[in-house]
Amino acid sequence: MKDVSFGQYYPADSFLHRLDPRVKLLFLIAFIVVIFVATNFYGLAVCAAVLIAIILFSRVPVGKVLRSVRGIVFLLLFTAALNVLFHKGDTVYYQKGIICISLEGIIFSVFLALRLVLLVLCSSMLTYTTTPVALTDGVESLLTPLKWIFVPVHALALIMSIALRFIPTLTEETERIKNAQLARGANFESRNLIKKIGAVIPILVPLLLSALRKADELGDAMEARCYTSGVKRTKYKKLTLTWRDLVAVLVCAALIAGVVLTRVFLGAPY
Repeated sequence: MKDVSFGQYYPADSFLHRLDPRVKLLFLIAFIVVIFVATNFYGLAVCAAVLIAIILFSRVPVGKVLRSVRGIVFLLLFTAALNVLFHKGDTVYYQKGIICISLEGIIFSVFLALRLVLLVLCSSMLTYTTTPVALTDGVESLLTPLKWIFVPVHALALIMSIALRFIPTLTEETERIKNAQLARGANFESRNLIKKIGAVIPILVPLLLSALRKADELGDAMEARCYTSGVKRTKYKKLTLTWRDLVAVLVCAALIAGVVLTRVFLGAPY
């Protein structure tokens, strides 16, 4: 859980930190769509170039950003192995039964792995450069039209904000429980899958109880402060667009145009 980057805000005074959270949310959505629109490595190269610029302008340490990828290493290896072994192509290196290792399969595996890495990194940059409160305000503002059909937008935004705030707390709680279990002689290093699953249970049960207890305490604290859902609430900080947001919109438009052009003119997949 140390590799979970969602909700882990990195304080800094950078160009990205000062952007409007609504612009950052829309940029992230556009970035994710563009990654799936890209059908060749040239398109992914454009996305990677924009992402590198974002990381540099954010002033977030590169090592910290790259650590967010460690949480999906197993998924990357698993999907890559499946595509290498079962993706059929014209240039076959080895084939036996349903197993087929081809040049096209290897290329597709690399392409898919790069796509997943870009997805994780761009999502991590949103939470690294945006506080949970600002993110909640941005989501609530973007979902304002849903209020016209009586959707509880504020409640949904509040739930998201609380969930993001609880991630670092649960991470610390997990580490504390694990250390306590190790002190009692628990073994988490066994290579036996059944024993590994059995060793996780002494962590999950206290963690679940701790999460329920913290949720109950949070509910009591909100009631003690006379919090009422469904009423019109004022904002201490009002979201306003600046020239930085205009620059971000232009960069987003250039990104979309660049990927679309690579797909149209450079054509062939991968």
